[in-house]
Amino acid sequence: MKTLILGGVKSGKSRLAENRALRTEKPVVIIATATAGDEEMQARINHHQQSRPPQWQVIEEPICLASALHQANTNNNCIIIDCLTLWLTNLLLANDTTTLEKEMQAFITTLAGTTGSVIMVSNETSMGIIPMGDLTRRYCDEAGLLHQKIAQQCDNVLLTIAGLPMTLKGSIDND
Repeated sequence: MKTLILGGVKSGKSRLAENRALRTEKPVVIIATATAGDEEMQARINHHQQSRPPQWQVIEEPICLASALHQANTNNNCIIIDCLTLWLTNLLLANDTTTLEKEMQAFITTLAGTTGSVIMVSNETSMGIIPMGDLTRRYCDEAGLLHQKIAQQCDNVLLTIAGLPMTLKGSIDND
């Protein structure tokens, strides 16, 4: 079962992913893609770490997401990837087009072969005006294309606004 949870900042995406993972009653592995570039981001990371059950395994991987997914993939696990857009940001800031394309394709391929439950969290960024700045426009374009590719593979796609999940594909209760 593959689920993509989209939404804005502080929309309840991570909480929804964690609650869905708990309902599977499987061992949970979180693949965390965030890096702490400043104190505010470190505080966000600390908050996420403190809110998770202590028995959940955490893999911190900001770039090689396909490799981390492959490592965590078993029929017994429920894998949470939090967050795809932070991973994309890390790839874009590396300013290496070859690595970006290679890692994105590797992730899409690895996701297709994943046998366990996977819940992916990502920010929906392209619901407004076209942003100023080349890097920001590229980020929004790449995120939109990534979401489309992933949504095709998912059983469930949910959009969360103000803590309220809405079904775009599949079912809110389908784990």
